Amino acid sequence: MKRVVSLLLSLALVLSLAGCTSGTDTTQAATDAATEAQETAAETEAVSAGMTAGTYTASAMGMNDEVTVEVEVSENEILSVTVTEESETPGIGGPLKNADGETLAGGGVSPVESVPEAIVANQSLSVDTVTGATITSYAVINAVSDCLEQAGADPAQWKTEPAAADAAQDQSADVVVVGGGGAGLAAAISASQGGASVIIVEKNGEVGGDTLVCGAIYNTPDEALQSQVEMTDAVKATVESALAEEPVSEEHAALQAEVQAQWDAYQEEGRTDLFDSPEWYALQTWNGGDKVADLDLVKVLCYNSYEGFQWIEDLGMSFSDIIGQGAGSLWQRTHTSTMSMGTGFISTYVENIEADDNITILTESTGKSLVQDDAGRVTGVVCTDRNGNEFTVSADMGVILATGGFAANSAMVEEYNTSGKWEDLSGVATTNRFSCSQGDGIAMALEAGASLTDMDQIQLLYLGNTQDGQLTKYPPRDVNGTDQVIFINKEGERFVREDGRRDEICLAVMAQTDSMFYILESADGAGYVDITDPDWRSADGFTFQYLEENGFVVTADTLEELAEKLGMDAATLQATVDAFNAAAEGGEDEFGRTLYSTTLENGPWVATARQACVHHTMGGVTIDTEARVLDENGQAIAGLYAAGEITGGIHGSNRLGGNAVVDTVVFGKLAGETVVKDNQ
Repeated sequence: MKRVVSLLLSLALVLSLAGCTSGTDTTQAATDAATEAQETAAETEAVSAGMTAGTYTASAMGMNDEVTVEVEVSENEILSVTVTEESETPGIGGPLKNADGETLAGGGVSPVESVPEAIVANQSLSVDTVTGATITSYAVINAVSDCLEQAGADPAQWKTEPAAADAAQDQSADVVVVGGGGAGLAAAISASQGGASVIIVEKNGEVGGDTLVCGAIYNTPDEALQSQVEMTDAVKATVESALAEEPVSEEHAALQAEVQAQWDAYQEEGRTDLFDSPEWYALQTWNGGDKVADLDLVKVLCYNSYEGFQWIEDLGMSFSDIIGQGAGSLWQRTHTSTMSMGTGFISTYVENIEADDNITILTESTGKSLVQDDAGRVTGVVCTDRNGNEFTVSADMGVILATGGFAANSAMVEEYNTSGKWEDLSGVATTNRFSCSQGDGIAMALEAGASLTDMDQIQLLYLGNTQDGQLTKYPPRDVNGTDQVIFINKEGERFVREDGRRDEICLAVMAQTDSMFYILESADGAGYVDITDPDWRSADGFTFQYLEENGFVVTADTLEELAEKLGMDAATLQATVDAFNAAAEGGEDEFGRTLYSTTLENGPWVATARQACVHHTMGGVTIDTEARVLDENGQAIAGLYAAGEITGGIHGSNRLGGNAVVDTVVFGKLAGETVVKDNQ
């Protein structure tokens, strides 16, 4: 795609001769060039001599599983390299695809495609890896090396350095977006819809950021779908409790009054379907964050959630037609993507960008500092390409920071872990990609005079796998069906309400043996699938065999058998399930759970090991209700905007599950609109 500029790979080896005015000089240059060409050819022949022509296959371990390549060679040349099998994360190690399974090149390059091309073009194993997908890149290189060795070559002799890539050049646009995750892509499209030209600066080899590996759930009231959900007495009590609270401010009282009026009207109508409204969503979000957040920002998030939902649907996004309650969302207003993880959101954005000549993506480009004029207005971004070459991207209208939070920066996590909620996070894994969520945008904003909000508010999530903490190797129900599972510790006992707040669940998890637990599910209820079916795949593409053999899931036909496999007392586990079933039928749970849709009675049973991991940082740069970045005096910094996890003040001390994607869509869209509006 012509609008995507990769500053990653120099795939072509080009020799050019500059013409000289002197005939003698020209002749000598030609002679020298011919001699050099002969020497290069001789070196190539010497390096590759002795290979047995043919096609060879080899595999090497990637990020998720083995990457298999097929390599065709002649006696002295690598003719082709093809990745024939891989299970790498789409949009990171593997290619990003749309809902129809078509590969999208507009968001950058995946190593399973670009690295083979580079090896053939350069006739060398010493090719650039893709930033953000280094492990997959080396898997391809190592597998090709194995093939060359099978052919009789010495792989060490195939590590000649390729020609250096050209240094990046200064560029300009109306709007510069730093960060190509969900918020950044939404901001770019929104600004373009307003008529602005946009350059997206992305440090990885592909866009998507942490949105690619998110749970892909989106909260918003939806009357049509929620009308199909019956409201239980326990759920009604949740509303009554929130309305009975003593207000802490006039704004709180006013919001309570709005919800009370809606609640009274709902009851007077004798309705039994699920109650919801933007105002109730806002009140619940604010309460769920312990009233720490800026209520005005919370209202922007919640009041515009459905408009954002319709906007991204209009862009081509597809959601399931079933309303649910995502983990930690506290209410059945969760919409789930029909595609795995966050690929639905990112592929939707990329398809729109591919068709938009107003948007250019610069991959492998890292924003380092903001450019400001004498009046303090932000006018651009100083960046570096992958080789360290510095260049500037100028912005006529303004810069939007969308670089994410700092959950993957352990030093920053330790520095700001001062709320007292988490005793020590130094040894806790993160669900975030290490190439993302480093807090680099926050540092840039600080240098430009921005203020920070709620930096001590750090969220953990209890859904990281126990091997590396990542949100991968999902259980069958993808943990979005909270109403159909229970959480048990290593002793086979429940220890927390499964539909509760994320921070409360994480604290409970960290108090259990080995700081882990199992998600336990049966074959009961809607959405059950036979995971032993050879065609079944987890949300991130893994077979049941892979998950079982590598210890991510444990299955059994009976509870007794499952207890034996998990090293638990069978009677204890049975008693736990029986007690839960009794609570589900009676509507009263010892842990305060209110959400049920089924009892757990029939096998096969599945247990998935999980742990609490650093997940989301609610603190960041201070913004106003139109996504302008504010300084320490509460004044907007001219030309500077922000959206997504880089911002603070929206989620308070606890982000509700399903609100992060809403944040990226609502505030990303808003930032794009505001920067255009401010320049009209």
